Amino acid sequence: MSSGLSIRQLELADMDAAARVHRTSFDHALPWLTGLHTPEEDCWFYRERMFRTCKLWGAFDDIAMTGVIAFRDDRIEQLYVLPEAQGRGVGSELLDVAKRASERLQLWTFQRNAPARRFYEARGFVLVEQTDGAGNEENEPDARYLWTRERRS
Repeated sequence: MSSGLSIRQLELADMDAAARVHRTSFDHALPWLTGLHTPEEDCWFYRERMFRTCKLWGAFDDIAMTGVIAFRDDRIEQLYVLPEAQGRGVGSELLDVAKRASERLQLWTFQRNAPARRFYEARGFVLVEQTDGAGNEENEPDARYLWTRERRS
């Protein structure tokens, strides 16, 4: 973890910043899907959907949010890190929060998002399913990954 990086559970007041991190990271990683939602729709989604149904944690460099993770039960719903903060351990730190809270985790990412796939695979996630994208709003082929805590004997 880089110096100056702090991780904390998010509050409702943090949701607009979380939505901005999501949109900036999403549009950078998946430019062919840019413009899918307005900033207002993103903020509503985080305030009304993510905050009400998930545990949300954020990474902060000094005071600015640089990453966000939303998870519930055994599922990671969102994990986004600002492009300029990637490669500094932010995503790994956020992922570790969810791993500490669960025996197993699953998530979906787009098949074309090779950097995300490499990130998850390097952290113990295994590809278990691929689809043609008919089941997601982007109609983008996706991949489901699973992580299971190793049992210690």
